[in-house]
Amino acid sequence: MRLEHANDLLKGWSVGAWNSSLPIAIGFANQGIDEPHVHLQITEIYLVARGEAEIRIERETLKLRIGDILVVEPGEAHTFISSSPEYFHFVIHAPSLVAEELKRDKMSVTHLQLGL
Repeated sequence: MRLEHANDLLKGWSVGAWNSSLPIAIGFANQGIDEPHVHLQITEIYLVARGEAEIRIERETLKLRIGDILVVEPGEAHTFISSSPEYFHFVIHAPSLVAEELKRDKMSVTHLQLGL
């Protein structure tokens, strides 16, 4: 058994390959972060617990709201455009990667590449 508590940080990671044997990583964010990027092998799964946000995936803007689950596949460039003050989501990375692997997997892209 393992119990993790979210803290007051803007975002964070609770469990993953760096501190457990789980094949996934689980984190959270208190707002949508505008950081355009793409993953080469990670699938990101967002579970919206509170509030609303807009996310850009490739050249499509989606509105997220409480209860939504969004799956971003490897190779799909994405970034958050906005989020409401009360926004909160959990995020799952599958597979979970340790720090050095994650650095190689996550590649920055420009807003222009997303049509922004």
